[in-house]
Amino acid sequence: MYYGCTTGTKFQLQMRRLTFAAAFAAGLLGAAGFAAAAPFDLADTLGKHHRLGDYKGKWVVLNYWATWCVPCIQEIPEIADFARAHPDVVVLGIAIDADDVPRTKAFAAKVGHAYPLVISDARVEKQLAPVKGLPTTRIFDGDGKLVYDKLGRVTRKSLEEITRPSVPAKP
Repeated sequence: MYYGCTTGTKFQLQMRRLTFAAAFAAGLLGAAGFAAAAPFDLADTLGKHHRLGDYKGKWVVLNYWATWCVPCIQEIPEIADFARAHPDVVVLGIAIDADDVPRTKAFAAKVGHAYPLVISDARVEKQLAPVKGLPTTRIFDGDGKLVYDKLGRVTRKSLEEITRPSVPAKP
């Protein structure tokens, strides 16, 4: 896997090019209407189930992160701000390195993870397509279609721009 890097070694630059090519190809497929999402049923750390089908008509944001991933940790407060400001959008954090669940939960709370937390395991990974690196954010529209799949940090502003209704709401 390629994880967000800030240095420019030859290997890292090659990985960035490959990641860009893969993201570009995925974007073309998505633009062509091939981004149908597989349904998922994820249980968060409080035991609540989150099913893509249950969120018909709502935006769904999945953010994949790990405790050792610095860019992941940096974006969590931004995502939490977005989730608080947009309660109509479903936001789920997917922790992929949770060998010690209580420790991961405590870490998440410490860094401001104030939205539902799903601990990744074999069952979760079987339901969701693998990520190429961290952090990764995937966004599904109200029809359950994957419309955004990005490796790298997101901000509250970028999430607002992506989930903004394409047609202005009528008064």
